[in-house]
Amino acid sequence: MRLALVALPVLVPLLAAGLSLIVSASTDRQRTVTLTALALVLADAIALLAVVERDGTIVVRAGDWAPPLGVVLVADLLAAMLLALAVLVALAVLLFAVGQDNADRGPGITVPYHPSYLVLVAGIALAFLAGDLFNLFVAFEMLLSASYVLITLDAGAGRVRAGMTYVITSLTSSLLFLTALGLVYSALGTVNLADLAVQAERLPPGLRTALSLMLLVVFGIKAAVVPLHFWLPDSYPTAPAPITAVFAALLTKVGVYAMVRTESLVFPRDGSWWVAAVLAVATMLVGILGAVAQDDINRLLSFTLVSHVGFMIFGLALSDVAGLTGTILYILHHITAQATLFLVAGLIVNAAGTAELSRMERGEGARRVHGVTALLFLVGGLSMAGIPPLSGFVAKFALLRAAAAHGGVAAYLLAGAALVTSVLTLYAMVRVWRGAFSPGLGEPLRLRRRPGVVLTMSAAVAMTLTGLGLAAAAGPLADMGERAATELVRPAGYRDAVLVGEGAGR
Repeated sequence: MRLALVALPVLVPLLAAGLSLIVSASTDRQRTVTLTALALVLADAIALLAVVERDGTIVVRAGDWAPPLGVVLVADLLAAMLLALAVLVALAVLLFAVGQDNADRGPGITVPYHPSYLVLVAGIALAFLAGDLFNLFVAFEMLLSASYVLITLDAGAGRVRAGMTYVITSLTSSLLFLTALGLVYSALGTVNLADLAVQAERLPPGLRTALSLMLLVVFGIKAAVVPLHFWLPDSYPTAPAPITAVFAALLTKVGVYAMVRTESLVFPRDGSWWVAAVLAVATMLVGILGAVAQDDINRLLSFTLVSHVGFMIFGLALSDVAGLTGTILYILHHITAQATLFLVAGLIVNAAGTAELSRMERGEGARRVHGVTALLFLVGGLSMAGIPPLSGFVAKFALLRAAAAHGGVAAYLLAGAALVTSVLTLYAMVRVWRGAFSPGLGEPLRLRRRPGVVLTMSAAVAMTLTGLGLAAAAGPLADMGERAATELVRPAGYRDAVLVGEGAGR
C-alpha cells in the first residue's frame, strides 16, 4: 500500500498520457482521462502526505534492489507537502484551460495538450520523489519535453522564438547537469542522494565546493535565479494563460526544491552561505526592478516571479531550521499566489483585449472586467506583497524572524532586500490594479451566455481560496514546515530510511 502511494503519482499520469493519445479522436474523452487521472493523483498525494506526516519518510526500492545500486523513490515530509499542493494546482489550472477553451474556442486545448500536460505532472512528481541525481535529471528532461510542446502549441513566429529561447536554455542546463553527474559519479562512485550525503564528507574541500557550485548553477537556471533568469521573462508571457500559470507556479519551484535538497543533504553548511545570500539579494532586487518597468501585465508578473524566487533562496542562505522553514512556507505560498495571478491575468487580458496596462488605463481595451476578477487579483496581489494576514505575510514574517534570530551581515542584507522588494511588489500590484480595473471595474461579463467563463472563474476562485486556506492554517502549516526543515538540516533520518531501510516500503 505504501509502495503504491509513492509510485502512483508518477505512474498514473504516464499511463493516462498514453491512454489520452489512444482516445485523441475525441477531445471530450481526452479531457475525461486527464481530469480523472489528476483527481486520482491528488487523492493519492493527500493520502501520502497524511501517511508521511504520521509515520515518517517512506522509501520505495524499485525491483527491491538495495541502494545505492537500485532506483529509489523517497517521500519525506517536504516532498509530500509540495507534491500534494502541486497536483492541486495542476488540476485547477487544467479546469481553467478547459473552461477557457469552451468560452473562446481558441487554441487552448488541442490533441497534444492533454498527454503533454500529463507528462509534465509526472515529471514534477518524479522530481519531488527522486532519491538520486540521475532520476532527478530524468524528471527535468520530462519537464523539458512536455513544456516545450505546451509552450509552442498553435504558436506563431513570436512564440516559437520564445520557445526556442526556453528550450536552448534548458538544454544547456541539461548538458551542465549531465557533466555534473559524471563528475559526481567519478569522484564518489554513486549518484544516490543518501549515499552522496555520506560519501561527500571525504571529498577535498575544493572539489566539494566546485561540485556544489556546479549543481547550484544547474538548478539556478531551472529556478530563474539572477543572473541566470534571462530566459523566463521572454518565454512565459508568450504562452496562453493556463500554460504560463502552471509553469510559473511549479517549474521554478522544482528548481528551488532541487537546490534545497542537494545543498542541505549533500553539501550541508554551518552558518550563513554567502554565495546564496548574494544571489538571493540580487534576484529579489533585479527581478522587482524589472517588474516595475514593464507595461505588459504578463511580463510584469514574470519579473515578479523572478524576484520572489529570491525569497526562497533567502532561507537557504541562512542554512538553519528557521530559515529553511521560511523557505518552505514561501514555496507553498508562492505556488498558489503566482498561479492565481497568472490565471487572473488571463481573465484580464481576455476581457480587456490587450495585455498593455497603459492601454487599459486609457480605456482603449474592451474594458469588460468582472468585479470578481478584481477581487481575485486583489487577494493574490496583496498576498504577493506580504500584506497581513495573507499567506505571503506569514511566509515573509517567518523569513524575517529567522534573519533576526540568525544575525550577522548576510542576514541583515537579506532582510533589507526583502523589505524593499515587498514595497516595490506592492507598487507593481497597484500599477496593475490602476491599469486593469479602474476604467472598467464592475462592468460584468455575461456569464450565462458564456458557460466556459464560469469554469475559468471557478478555477481562479479555487486557487484564491487555497491561498486563503494556507493563511488560515498558518499555525499547523508552520509546525509542519518546521518539522520538514528539521529533517533537512538533520539528514541522518533521510540517510537511514534509504540506506538502512528504516521506514522503507518494499
